[in-house]
Amino acid sequence: MEILQATSRKRETYEVHFAYSTLWECALGIAAITNSRIISTLEKPASYWKELRTSFSERLHLHLDYVEKNNTWKALLQLLHYHESNTLDEFCTSIHLLQDTTFKFTCLPYIGEKFQQLREKAATGEEQAIVELKQITSDNPFFPQYIEFIGKTDAQKLKAHLTEVMTLWYEAVINPELERTSQILKADYESKKRMKEKMSPEELVQWATGGVNYLPEPSIHQVLLIPQYVYRPWNIEADIEGTKVFYYPVANESLSPNDKYMPNHFLILKHKALGEEVRLRIVKLLSEKNHSLQELTEQLKMGKTTIHHHLKILRAAKLVEIIEGKYALKVNWSELLFKELEQYLEQ
Repeated sequence: MEILQATSRKRETYEVHFAYSTLWECALGIAAITNSRIISTLEKPASYWKELRTSFSERLHLHLDYVEKNNTWKALLQLLHYHESNTLDEFCTSIHLLQDTTFKFTCLPYIGEKFQQLREKAATGEEQAIVELKQITSDNPFFPQYIEFIGKTDAQKLKAHLTEVMTLWYEAVINPELERTSQILKADYESKKRMKEKMSPEELVQWATGGVNYLPEPSIHQVLLIPQYVYRPWNIEADIEGTKVFYYPVANESLSPNDKYMPNHFLILKHKALGEEVRLRIVKLLSEKNHSLQELTEQLKMGKTTIHHHLKILRAAKLVEIIEGKYALKVNWSELLFKELEQYLEQ
């Protein structure tokens, strides 16, 4: 069916904003070391985390146990979004100045505009509101327990815990590497900002996060990109009012900001992935339509194990993804690859 365009309204998208701070790195470090399920998958080896723990004071150990039990790292991130603090002292002061109900409301997760009244009631400790929020978030691995904890805990006790764990971690982990960490975060922040004029919002998010294809969705008007080093190679996704947040892993070249010849890790992987005949054939086939593994083996007349190996390399390079059980090329992958190369050559 032919369609006559009788509108000038453009497809809705979002604005991309950036922020960086060693305070984010501090809160995410606390989140990382207390997440026993994921810590072995982090880029920094287990020996690093083990050695780090042995250097902590008994007081910090007690606070980290409390974080692990109650997921209070989430409260730290929520509060950092609420008040843009430049220093640790500013952040701690802002927490203590918050009225108790506002403090708890801020700590509770944002789960959508239509649930804001429930969130407000849960912040006052209203039992029914807490129960309803727990039911709404039942598919999240920790939200229900966290919501009950925030709703029922003593606000002053929680404020004291949050400010002390941030202060102790900052002194023990951030301060000794403050100059280098600040340099890394700033370098990545500036690199991503330079690309804002060259890429669409969707391309910019995909490039910064190393492959997340985040499409516009209702009520989300902006995406906030925050570089982090401690949680590499993971992206951490979160929601605040009107905003999707990605705490994304800093790029390799940001780890050596004074070396302008250091290429981006994914730029290397992409070119290596494309520098092989079978993988180029797969890319051409996928440019025509999405294919299952069986369809690709039949088209290329090769074994499933071989094709699967090549697909694994293409996926690791963030060129290919799986959609509804079939392999597909990432949206705008070729345009993005050219812009990444251009960015490298101009840096």
